[in-house]
Amino acid sequence: MKAKATLKNISDLLQISISTVSRALKDHPDIAEQTKKKVRELAEILDYEPNAFAIYLRTNASKLIGLIVPEISNFFYHSFIAAVEEEARSQGYSLMILQSANNPETESANLKLCKLNRVAGIMVALSTGTTDFSAFRRVEDSGIPLVFFDKVPEEPGFMKVCVDDAIAGTMAAEAIILKKRKKVLAIFGNPSLLITRKRMKTFSAAFKKKSPDTKISIVHAGNSEEAKNLTESALKKKDRPDTVFCMSDEILTGSIKAIQQLKLSIPAEVSLIAISNGFLPSLFNPEITYVETSGAELGKNAFRSMLDILLHGAAPTEVIIPARLVAGGSL
Repeated sequence: MKAKATLKNISDLLQISISTVSRALKDHPDIAEQTKKKVRELAEILDYEPNAFAIYLRTNASKLIGLIVPEISNFFYHSFIAAVEEEARSQGYSLMILQSANNPETESANLKLCKLNRVAGIMVALSTGTTDFSAFRRVEDSGIPLVFFDKVPEEPGFMKVCVDDAIAGTMAAEAIILKKRKKVLAIFGNPSLLITRKRMKTFSAAFKKKSPDTKISIVHAGNSEEAKNLTESALKKKDRPDTVFCMSDEILTGSIKAIQQLKLSIPAEVSLIAISNGFLPSLFNPEITYVETSGAELGKNAFRSMLDILLHGAAPTEVIIPARLVAGGSL
């Protein structure tokens, strides 16, 4: 393995001091332009890269952001991470991406890892089982700002960025009501999460107000396999639902698999609607009708909120990203 070039390598080759090399690379006015040019050219030839950790120790200005998600394979978090990475790079920051696997202990270990790596800030989507926020409070007490996104805590005092979950639930329900569907299987995620409760509350309220005679069967799935089993069980019944609503892309994955295995036609035999990032619905024919909750928009806004804290000391607030209905042919 090729050894990394250092300031000493450059100083030895040019027969100048290490401090002169360092100041030349920083474009210090005390250094002659000819010397700066020689130093820069040699640094480029040697592929010299500044030691980020040493810079942090000297300036106390880390350019590393910790990013913790429940699972990296999730379609929504794919687009979220891509958007954050693009925004971060444009501002001179880089990301350390960690996965909690929806395990609070792993999540806590990831927080410690972020602190050990002296990150400038941490962005977190909560794991399903997180109920104790003392570890997050300790992170903030240590001077590291936090931004929660997507799956955010209910308690106040944190910076939160999330999609308009309340409106998303209402939009999905109203789309079903408009099509005059009367038997709906509604599959939501873990009820302990605020995101689930918000979507479920407004979804149910819309039917109660605008279509009280519609039969709504609400169930909960922790993953795509559970969603598949719940969908399959419901659709095998004699009095099966005419519509399946999926709260997320993960749930949608399982429901589609069940519908395909049962060889049911969409929407002739069963209608389908979801709350989605948009990628998965576009893969099917007919395309799935969905309420868009954009991971990319969430990512951009979440990083901007982090930057507001880092550069301007912004106070904790809640940023809401609008949702919209995208009509496909599945409803």
